[in-house]
Amino acid sequence: MIKGIKDWPAGERPREKLFEKGASALSDAELLAVLFGHGLRGQDVVSFSRSLLLEFGGLRQLLAQEARALSDVKGFGKARVAMLCAVREIGRRYLRENIVGQNFVRNPQAVADYLCASLRDSKREVFKVLFLDKSLRILDDRDLFYGTVDEAAVHPREVVKAALEFHASNLVLVHNHPSGKAEPSREDQEITRKLSHACLSVNIRILDHIIIGDNRHYSFQEHGLL
Repeated sequence: MIKGIKDWPAGERPREKLFEKGASALSDAELLAVLFGHGLRGQDVVSFSRSLLLEFGGLRQLLAQEARALSDVKGFGKARVAMLCAVREIGRRYLRENIVGQNFVRNPQAVADYLCASLRDSKREVFKVLFLDKSLRILDDRDLFYGTVDEAAVHPREVVKAALEFHASNLVLVHNHPSGKAEPSREDQEITRKLSHACLSVNIRILDHIIIGDNRHYSFQEHGLL
């Protein structure tokens, strides 16, 4: 007879272990088990969680899945799909709160963490803009364009319009490469040049253009392209 979590020694049950030793003491499978609460018929929740991590290749890959993909997983109803989507969004918003109102130059790691969490696992290209004031404090950010980042998709007028709405004095452009490669293309460099020219016409400066790859990011400013 297969034992359920309730039959385990108290110190081995994920929830009790969390209260006794802290969340950092739990494995990825145990953390998922705390969220899910129960497994499948004939499979305890920790084993179910381990099988999910194995199927998707780890926690990051699991959380990066879209709702449609998660709905096809055995044992996943709407509640569990919504749970994982909510966890991912909570993490992204937590990282965002760490940067809004902060100085862009003085908090490079916090900015990189937020941008990577927002864009690294996206299956499509997303063009994001960070809006900064005169003191380089981050006022807000917005996803402006989706799809291939080229002259047809990215409209300088819309970037300038958004910057004026936020009363921004400086901008940081950001987009991801779903291929995982962070190096800029010729199109990336050309649209950066055109956006910089359009923004300067209204006294708004582009501080950087950051490309998010799989495990790294590329800064135009650091490479002398701005």
